[in-house]
Amino acid sequence: MNNLSKHLILVVDDEKRVRESTALVLRSGGYDVNTAEDGFDALLQLRNDPLPEAIISDLNMPQMSGFEFLSVVRRRFPEIAVIAISGAYESGDHVPGGIIADAFYAKGHHRPEELLRTLAELIRTRAEQAAHHREQPAPVWIPRNGKDSKGVPFIVLTCTQCLRSFPLSIPREDVHEVQETPCLFCSSPVRYVIDFSLDVKSPTWHEPQVKANRAKLGP
Repeated sequence: MNNLSKHLILVVDDEKRVRESTALVLRSGGYDVNTAEDGFDALLQLRNDPLPEAIISDLNMPQMSGFEFLSVVRRRFPEIAVIAISGAYESGDHVPGGIIADAFYAKGHHRPEELLRTLAELIRTRAEQAAHHREQPAPVWIPRNGKDSKGVPFIVLTCTQCLRSFPLSIPREDVHEVQETPCLFCSSPVRYVIDFSLDVKSPTWHEPQVKANRAKLGP
């Protein structure tokens, strides 16, 4: 693999061992590598230049799930190629709908050479991928907000066009697919997925730290 030092890759995983081993594999393949311990850390790094050409992110992380992080990346940085990794699924076919990634790599089920081949192909076709990403807006990942006074589950959506927020009653919280509803204010279609990551893994959430991290990121 020649002349890859100019390609910067960002590895996002809450497990230090996985971050370091993945970074080692990528550096052995000639890539420059930065690492982040969660989605918040990664988004803070993405506010600075240079941007990575690709992101390799775990799906199940505390504070901000990989599902939510990758949705933000697709909306803000459609030019960045993304590989999702997880030990909870054997293949990309088993990952619930709505995942925003160009490829999937199962932890412990594939060899490092396969990751390098997948990454090289995504970088080679990066321009084509970016054009495709811009054609279809990424869905918003929405955490469960609870239930109203009548016991009906609800979420709060923010329209990606007018940026105004509105509540939406939902009959079911366990739908793992992309859904769509018109904005209450401007009628623009808002695509969303209810965050089900806690169904896969239940990390210890530290709400004060989550709020502090969101404040750092700004609107």
